[in-house]
Amino acid sequence: MRPCLYPDIGKKARDLLYKDYHTDQKFTITTYTSDGVAITASGTKKNEVIFGEIQSQLKNKNITVDVKANSDSNLLTTITVNELATPGLKTIFSFAVPDQKSGKVELQYLHDYAGVNASIGLTANPVVNISSVFAINTLSVGADISFDTATGNFTKYNSGLSITTADLIASLTLNNKGDSLSASYYHLVSPLSNTAVGAELIHSFSSNENTLTFGTQHALDPLTTVKTRFNNYGKANALIQHEWRPKSFFTISAEVDTKAIEKSSKVGLSLVLKP
Repeated sequence: MRPCLYPDIGKKARDLLYKDYHTDQKFTITTYTSDGVAITASGTKKNEVIFGEIQSQLKNKNITVDVKANSDSNLLTTITVNELATPGLKTIFSFAVPDQKSGKVELQYLHDYAGVNASIGLTANPVVNISSVFAINTLSVGADISFDTATGNFTKYNSGLSITTADLIASLTLNNKGDSLSASYYHLVSPLSNTAVGAELIHSFSSNENTLTFGTQHALDPLTTVKTRFNNYGKANALIQHEWRPKSFFTISAEVDTKAIEKSSKVGLSLVLKP
């Protein structure tokens, strides 16, 4: 198995069930300057409101600098250093303007049998987070904990496990301080057509509610993929995504509430342009 970090537990099923589904309009374009700086501009229209964002990225050997500005007048800078001092170690420094308490230093380390992520806020009383995953053969077990030094309280404690084979991934996670139990399943039916099925069951102990989501995907051809999903609340979604040029995608998705069919369906469009 490849080593992974805690957010990777159950990620394959989540991507199948939720990635690229949207009900708004989004446009993203990326260009490159002569000195190698990648500039990405995006705009999203949601409920008659338009949100904009522009991002620049510069890579030099093992150092990557990302600067992102949005229409809310926020500026986020992230500096990433790969393979710092030892193979598998990544250092990330980030801060946002004008939020003076947003500074954070993060360390990620991937080993053959383990993945560790640790971060600390750059304030007088920071929030400290540490997560780790240990893998043996097909089994991965991990935990994710955050501690607020200002209040002396744990703000997050999650745990999870995953079983991975060549064509199947099953995961179980306990989140929200033990209030939410999530079980997910991903099965690659046919690698040739990228046909896969997945499901996720989330149980909330506080409200005693269950949410079951089932989804599928299938490649009509090497450049076109269709996906569908349905949950126990009657929400049905479908999308079709076409790679009309390398790394450039056009996606159209729709959502229908089958328990309120008289309501209008929601349609989303996304266009990603890369050179």
